[in-house]
Amino acid sequence: MTSEPSMMDAGLAWPAPAKLNLTLRVVGRRADGYHLLQTVFQFIDRCDRLWFDLREDGRIRRLNAVAGVAEDEDLTVRAARALQQATGCTLGADIRCEKRLPMGGGLGGGSSDAATTLVALNQLWGTGLDEDALSAIALPLGADVPVFVRGRAAWGEGVGERLTPVELPQPWYLVLTPPCAVPTRAVFTHPQLTRDSELITLADFLGGDVRNDCLPVVRRDYPEVAAALDCLSAWGGGRLTGTGACVFAVFADRDSALAACRQIPAQMRGFVAQGLNRSPVLDRLDQAVATG
Repeated sequence: MTSEPSMMDAGLAWPAPAKLNLTLRVVGRRADGYHLLQTVFQFIDRCDRLWFDLREDGRIRRLNAVAGVAEDEDLTVRAARALQQATGCTLGADIRCEKRLPMGGGLGGGSSDAATTLVALNQLWGTGLDEDALSAIALPLGADVPVFVRGRAAWGEGVGERLTPVELPQPWYLVLTPPCAVPTRAVFTHPQLTRDSELITLADFLGGDVRNDCLPVVRRDYPEVAAALDCLSAWGGGRLTGTGACVFAVFADRDSALAACRQIPAQMRGFVAQGLNRSPVLDRLDQAVATG
């Protein structure tokens, strides 16, 4: 076993980017209770960072504590163990994660961490699975995990696992992070959630249909989210990502987004990030492949 990775050595880090849902429609429900969706995923250049220290004894350890998440429930640990089980790999890993993405924010932080774990350890362990095989392992971990494994902006259907890569504009976003977590389950089990939206096409989305069916429920039940949405009204109105709590507004350039960020009230927290059609984890993978 090698020494623990240094948190200061960014060159060894694997990024786990956030995503935004640029639209989210609930169009039905399966017999097993899962909701059928139409959504558009785009990454942003705000990332968690992960380090992996290989072990010869097969153990998977999480080196940093995560508030409210036991080690065995952590998606990075579960992802690593799922890859071990699927491939019979006898190696293990110590995993350290520097969290920059809020939990319960709709930015996909946990799912992204899990996907980066699968992509990184598949390379570092030499297990040799292709993207389809990794995505099959990813789906039981969460409906959003496959899009992070594939690493391309996508039109998503089904429970979010049927993905069609799309080329989108890559604008700048002002993302506000209200001081609350919105449990996905609470939103999807809410009696007033719209569950029968009409199907749209990708062309409809590109033409301006960016509705999020979760927004009315979240706005009413989470006043912190409502306040953040109202804060963004000066810039064309805020939009909810996923089931929230994070909200965002769209800007044509970085300077405009930064200017808006400087105008938000002092009690509001947020950041500026650029939309990405290609996940930075794919660039990190290319680097790892090139250096052996």
